[in-house]
Amino acid sequence: MNYRHEFHAGNFADLMKHSLLVILLQALNRKSTGWCYYDSHAGTGRYDLHSEAARTTGEAEAGIGRLWRQRNGAPQAVQQLCAIVAACNPLLTEGQTPRYYPGSAGIAQALARSQDRLVLAELHPQEHRLLHKHLRNDARVAIHARDGYEMLTALVPPPERRGLALLDPPFEQTDEFERQLQALRDAYVRWSSGVYALWYPIKDEAAVKRFYRNTIKSGIQRVLVAEFRTAHAAVSQFSACGLLVVNPPWQCEPAMSETLHYLGAVLAARTAANRLQWLVAETRK
Repeated sequence: MNYRHEFHAGNFADLMKHSLLVILLQALNRKSTGWCYYDSHAGTGRYDLHSEAARTTGEAEAGIGRLWRQRNGAPQAVQQLCAIVAACNPLLTEGQTPRYYPGSAGIAQALARSQDRLVLAELHPQEHRLLHKHLRNDARVAIHARDGYEMLTALVPPPERRGLALLDPPFEQTDEFERQLQALRDAYVRWSSGVYALWYPIKDEAAVKRFYRNTIKSGIQRVLVAEFRTAHAAVSQFSACGLLVVNPPWQCEPAMSETLHYLGAVLAARTAANRLQWLVAETRK
């Protein structure tokens, strides 16, 4: 695995994914009982946006940099995400944009309570070292240097019986959609009540539609799809992504819709669009 998320941290896709992740985790927090968070490709937990890699792409400036300047009046989930970002930047002054941006593991850690747990997988040696450095002092966190898909299917269901699994691969492999869906199937058989969030880039529309068809055929229930686009589909560069959510908690859908609409207004071109739609709305007979 060669992918380093440092090049893309804080971009539009991170903001979409992490805002919706905040909504899902906050929904789990409505109950006092503990939950378990699984992350199949956890990264480093925190990223330096002043690094050479981040400055090479400039994606963070068009993402969190732009959002930061327009965060006032944002929906609650976006405000919560910005509060987590602010906590990563304690020396940030008015007029500055953040230097550090949390990864999904860092966001889950910020929202976890004393009774909650995080189970994280990261195979890339350097990413794993940094993840361990950033989160090692938290007794709620277990960090594994193993295949995230294998970890997920081996360790579900959690003792808490409640929780969320984020499947967020780098999509370096041509069969990543198939591998992602197979991991979901395997985990779902053992833990059908869990919340699952599968992130994916939208570059090949035909591949995405095939992924949706295969998900419908899988028999998995209660599947909600969120798509976020910052430019028209004809644009060749990476400008769209999706999050497939299985078992979204009650009342999440309105918050997700509001958040996608706001992010679209801040980050997207006029020709862009977003979509929130049930792929499998209810149990089939």
